[in-house]
Amino acid sequence: MPIKILTPDVVSKIAAGEVVERPASVVKELIENSLDAGATQVSIEARGGGVSLIRVSDNGLGIPADEVELAFHRYATSKINDMADLDTISSLGFRGEALPSIAAVAEVEILARTTGEIAGTYLKLQHGKVVEKTKRGCPVGTTVTVRNLFRNVPARLKFLKSVATESGHISNLVSQYSLAFPEVRFSLVTEGRMALQTPGSDSLRDALVKVYGLDTAEAMIEVKEGEQLPRISGFVSAPSLSRSSRSHLSFFVNRRWVRSRLLSRAVEDAYQGMLMVGRHPIAVLNISLPGDDVDINVHPTKNEVRFRYEHALFAAVQKAVRAALVEQMPVPQVRQPTPVGGHLEQEPLWAKKEEVVAAPLFAPTETERRLPILRVLGQVATTYIIAEGPDGLYLIDQHAAHERILFEKVRAQQARREVEVQGLLEPVTIEVTPRQEELLKAGGEILAAYGFAIEPFGQRTYLVRAVPAVVKERVAEAVGEVLDALSSEGNPKEWEQKVAISLACHSAVRAGQVLSPDEMRQLMRELEQTELPLTCPHGRPTMIRFSSSQLEREFGRG
Repeated sequence: MPIKILTPDVVSKIAAGEVVERPASVVKELIENSLDAGATQVSIEARGGGVSLIRVSDNGLGIPADEVELAFHRYATSKINDMADLDTISSLGFRGEALPSIAAVAEVEILARTTGEIAGTYLKLQHGKVVEKTKRGCPVGTTVTVRNLFRNVPARLKFLKSVATESGHISNLVSQYSLAFPEVRFSLVTEGRMALQTPGSDSLRDALVKVYGLDTAEAMIEVKEGEQLPRISGFVSAPSLSRSSRSHLSFFVNRRWVRSRLLSRAVEDAYQGMLMVGRHPIAVLNISLPGDDVDINVHPTKNEVRFRYEHALFAAVQKAVRAALVEQMPVPQVRQPTPVGGHLEQEPLWAKKEEVVAAPLFAPTETERRLPILRVLGQVATTYIIAEGPDGLYLIDQHAAHERILFEKVRAQQARREVEVQGLLEPVTIEVTPRQEELLKAGGEILAAYGFAIEPFGQRTYLVRAVPAVVKERVAEAVGEVLDALSSEGNPKEWEQKVAISLACHSAVRAGQVLSPDEMRQLMRELEQTELPLTCPHGRPTMIRFSSSQLEREFGRG
């Protein structure tokens, strides 16, 4: 086939495919135009998953009559003038591609009016061409109606998902913008049903209530904005409130909703040792950066951005989230008991998969205790320590609590290069698998930094001459557990964390181990001194609380 120049019609449809991937893409572009126009109310309606109908109405500035038709020309925009503007873009849209791209693959109607105009300008386009232009009465603002999306591009139409799936993408998109702009009142109607309506109160927590529900919103922890750039603010979930996927991580860079592996990794790193494996937090974070420190012109849909100082941003986000968790993380509270078969069933909040109601016991500052003063009462099932606090009864998992104590102790010693080591009177001989042998060679320096002295002694046989002081017994088993932990995590950067967790787990007191009153009190004193006393390094809770009001209610005193 000879080389030839494509016709304008084909070119327009290819270009449209860069911006309009699915119905939600159309909604995104139209919402961004509304927000750039200063709208305080944005109404969205969708039918047929957005294929049959999409209508976005706003009360923004509108479009002057002599510019409405011009808005449907490619690269026509009011938001930038020259190359210099690309470095300091403050608007959501700027490419001048959205409206012409949408018009190339759908039937489009627009009705717009500015404050100084008596009537609005109505325009109807088919195949990107204007077929009708009249004056009509309308309020100030803009309404764009898109019908029969992709009808003239059947190849793209057949790859769309079900109506429910496409409607879900639209709902998620509107939810994200309602979190990014809590001062704007959003309403979304899908298939004739009100799917979302936000108050526009300028309160992010109010928007969270509408998006995630009251219980989840109340259990979220606030990340307070700092004074230095980058400024990070928003809300993150307590470790007791988690999800099975990363889909609840929302990031807004200079109020632009973006997808970023860097930011996701920074948030999840802040939860190290707080969440169980396979669980992920909820986060809604606003990140403010100088315009020239972020490049938003790297993808047609503007969903991806590039940061100038990635390492500094990563550290700032991780530090802000971690600080909020350490200061405000609540003690998991036992749910309201419910009768089951004539008995009362108690379930800790962390066991719930989707909904958690927990309130902080106190609002600590950096100088306050991380735990309330607890008076040890005894031990139950030789596994849990019973203690009395200022607001109820506490059950402490002795193994999980001791794990947290040892983990932070080992990590602190390693960071100071002051690991306590005990030499063995007689070296212990261990045999390793081929995989473990490779890990010993690759992670030898890390193991040595934690106090292990291991040397080869024949084919896949090694001598252990020294171990960290926390390893009191079962030396061969401890080494095997550490190597297995490294094997389960393929990223060498996380090996130090894995070694510390494995050592803490191996050396901690076990469930079923009888503790004396003095031992229990000592464990509680040490737990109070830890940075994160409410979870073990694996993310399980160390304690749960029965509030005084719950106890009074169950005994008929409330």
